[in-house]
Amino acid sequence: MMFPSDAESRVAEIKTVSVLFPLWLERPYDYFAPDGVELQPGDFVLAPIGPMRRIGVVWDPPAKHDAVDPKKLKTVIEKLDAEPLPEVSRRFAEWVARYTLMPLGMALKMMMSSSEAFDAEATRWGFKLVGAPPGRLTPGRRRVIEAASNGLVWPKAQLAEIAGVGYSVIDGLAESGTFARVELPRSKMRAPRADFAQVEFGAVQTRAAHSLQTAVETGGYSVSLLDGVTGSGKTEVYFEAVAEALRRGCQALIMLPEIALTGQFLARFEARFGCRPAEWHSQISPGE
Repeated sequence: MMFPSDAESRVAEIKTVSVLFPLWLERPYDYFAPDGVELQPGDFVLAPIGPMRRIGVVWDPPAKHDAVDPKKLKTVIEKLDAEPLPEVSRRFAEWVARYTLMPLGMALKMMMSSSEAFDAEATRWGFKLVGAPPGRLTPGRRRVIEAASNGLVWPKAQLAEIAGVGYSVIDGLAESGTFARVELPRSKMRAPRADFAQVEFGAVQTRAAHSLQTAVETGGYSVSLLDGVTGSGKTEVYFEAVAEALRRGCQALIMLPEIALTGQFLARFEARFGCRPAEWHSQISPGE
């Protein structure tokens, strides 16, 4: 009678998953899932690979799977608290890898270029006036108390700048009970509004804007080229296509030819849609 080995029994009891790393790898590797953790394709995980620990993505199991000696399998360290990589993104990475003849892991690397995005967001603290002034009231402390007398919660940097003091003054007032530390809410991006502002177009601009809106409404792939001199309103016409996409619950990606144009463009976008768009270029810090 043949009895299963301990490793084989463990395979039967513990689920294995495929994990792809943003490295020069052609395919994902097999791992044991941690005890009690349910992993699905798209989940970001921390797992050992060689002597390192790297962030990877749980990948869809391949159609053909070669048997792997369970004794060689390692266990995923943890599941990260991050939005999963959508299926459409995983299929796109596979298409890019096939089309450009690059390893699948390198296609994934382009989607994970900022490792800081997986770090927990640091807690931001503000200060609120809640108690009586301390016995020793210096001019700096007096200015801080006066600045915060409206009862609002103030970020430390802003309060220090208005009062013209260093951070230590504010910390001292918090230690004495004059101020309370209050956790500030995490900032959220405002959503653009398609109909925030209306633009008066001429006849030619109106036809061009209608053509772009129709392309968005129809869906699928299409190409349009606006031919016009500088200042003829091409950007505003393009914005009508963006507005139509927003009305339909879609996203829009606007590509600029150089970073130098970003500042002017952001201002025009905000005037049309009521908020600034998210920026993405080489001068954006990893944290942003």
